[in-house]
Amino acid sequence: MSDPEPIDAKERVENLRTTFEDRRRILVLTHDNPDPDGLASTFALAAVLTHLTDVECEVGYAGIIGRAENRAMLRELDLAPTRIHGDTLERFDAIALVDTQPGFGNNSLPAERHATAVIDHHPRRGGLDEVAFVDVREGYGACATIVHEYAQAAGVPLPENILTALFYAIKSETQELGRGAGYADREAYLSLLPRADKLAVARIQRAPVPRNYFRAFQVAIENARLHNGTVITDLGRVDTPDLVAEIADFLLRLEGADWAICMGRYENSVVMSLRTAAEEAHAGQVIRRVVAGPGRAGGHGTMAGGRVPLDGRDYAEVAAQIRAGLVQELAGDDVEGDPLAPN
Repeated sequence: MSDPEPIDAKERVENLRTTFEDRRRILVLTHDNPDPDGLASTFALAAVLTHLTDVECEVGYAGIIGRAENRAMLRELDLAPTRIHGDTLERFDAIALVDTQPGFGNNSLPAERHATAVIDHHPRRGGLDEVAFVDVREGYGACATIVHEYAQAAGVPLPENILTALFYAIKSETQELGRGAGYADREAYLSLLPRADKLAVARIQRAPVPRNYFRAFQVAIENARLHNGTVITDLGRVDTPDLVAEIADFLLRLEGADWAICMGRYENSVVMSLRTAAEEAHAGQVIRRVVAGPGRAGGHGTMAGGRVPLDGRDYAEVAAQIRAGLVQELAGDDVEGDPLAPN
């Protein structure tokens, strides 16, 4: 990833302050089923906004926090986001949307409600004209890096648990600075390293997992097929949507694989994740083309995710259509593929 142009962090912080200075009930909202980057960024931004405005901000999310490491992160660092539902958003006169954007389809901001601020590191899309404060930096590997810069520029004394959350977010989002990390991410990582609780990070990374976690990996390997340099698998029904992302990351380690895709059924939707090792790839564009129409999708150059509502259709049929679209996009005519682990 190329390093972005220098940012005037103090100017951004001043704009942030003026945007929220007259607000009295502020919600910092991340994407549904949040990952460490979304969670850490929201808590850090809430601390920054409280410092700037003297308003106690609430941190919110929708969906579930399912992955064992993500639950362990909240437990070990004593962080407690609020799960929003129904008319929760009506209580707030300002909403900061973090690690996502309006119209992405992966957050619970209603279409008729405008965000007050959008802070993200995914490719910029439409729907931002009505947003008072927009800071979208595609050259950053983690949203946590952006918010860490705010905290530094504003002189916010973040507590150890939030500093540790930011460190772990950058560590996990960029896979130890090996995926999509630029200069700013490296600087933030090194700045946070001596201040983070390394024992807590170790416990988060070694969080216990249930037996069905290993069953999912067994199913993934049994169902995986190779299509030239692309490996695709289907988990069937999953208990947590973030499991497909974890297995896509796992399969990308396959020697010779340029792309790894995992899909599964969560509630009444097909959820999927794409990962690629190819330089200058456009995973977000690929998945948006495949699920165009009924589905929602987005992502970076090297990682992306999507969701397609079943709307009463048979899961196997919809999953087969998605698989065919992905194979056509990434593997040409190799429709049948070969099993990853032949019997």
